[in-house]
Amino acid sequence: MHHAIRRIFVTFLGVGLGIGLILAAPSLPAQHPPAAKPAAAAPKSEESQLSREIRHQLIVLPYYSVFDYIAFTLDTDKVTLSGYVLRPTLKAHAEAAVKSLEGVSSVKNLIEVLPKSSTDDDSRRAVYRAIFEDSTLQRYAVPEVPVIHVILRNGEVTLEGAVLTEAEKNLASTRATGVSGISSVKNNLTIRPKGAPAN
Repeated sequence: MHHAIRRIFVTFLGVGLGIGLILAAPSLPAQHPPAAKPAAAAPKSEESQLSREIRHQLIVLPYYSVFDYIAFTLDTDKVTLSGYVLRPTLKAHAEAAVKSLEGVSSVKNLIEVLPKSSTDDDSRRAVYRAIFEDSTLQRYAVPEVPVIHVILRNGEVTLEGAVLTEAEKNLASTRATGVSGISSVKNNLTIRPKGAPAN
C-alpha cells in the first residue's frame, strides 16, 4: 500500500516537473533577444577602442615625459595631434606611431616644439620639485608619465593633464607660482574621476 502511494506520488511529481519545464520553456528564448542589442552600438565601441590605442601609442613614446604634453582629437579616422614637446624627434615619432595604427587614415601634426633654453630647463626642474615633492601631489609622480604635465616656455608655466579634485588643481597652481623666476602660471588641469583615461 505504501509502495503504491509512493509510486503515485513520484509519478505525479515527475509529471508536475515535466509540465513546469514545458510551461517555463517558452519564456527562455524571450530573455535572449535583448542581449543582441549591443551589436547596434558596435561602431561607438570601435571608435573608443581606436582612441584607447592612440592614447597608448602616445604614452609609451620614447622620451615622452612630464615636460611634454601631447593631446589628440579623432574625427572618424582622421587624427589631429596637438601639444608641446621638448624634442623634435618626439613630434615626429608621435605622428609615425599614430599613422601606423589600423583605422587611422591621416594625421595632422600641430605639436609645437619648445625652444631650447637652459634657464627654462632649470625652472622646469624647480617646478617639478615644487609640485611632486608636495605631500598631497606626490602621488601623481608615481606613474612613469605623471598625469600632471609641466610645460614651460620663457618663464611661463602651463599645467596640462588631470587631477582628482579641485583642491589639488588649485594646489598645483600655488606650488608652481611659488617657484622663483616663474612669471605666470596657466592651469589647464581638468578634474577627472578615478578610472577615467588620461593623456
